[in-house]
Amino acid sequence: MNLFPKNEHVFERVIRVVIGLAALSLVFLGPKTYLGLIGLVPLATGLLGSCPLYTLFGISTCRIDRPSTSKT
Repeated sequence: MNLFPKNEHVFERVIRVVIGLAALSLVFLGPKTYLGLIGLVPLATGLLGSCPLYTLFGISTCRIDRPSTSKT
């Protein structure tokens, strides 16, 4: 069993990192609220390429290359 299976598409990972960094910026800029620490979640999942909720529910946005079974 793989603890952190890759289950996020590259585009989704980029979006998660951007959202995570934007949320974290709220801790240092703007309203300076600690609610921006919530940005650690999408940042971490984006960097790891694995979402625990996706794993729990068996979801994957990552394209899996499977060997062809057709004989040509």
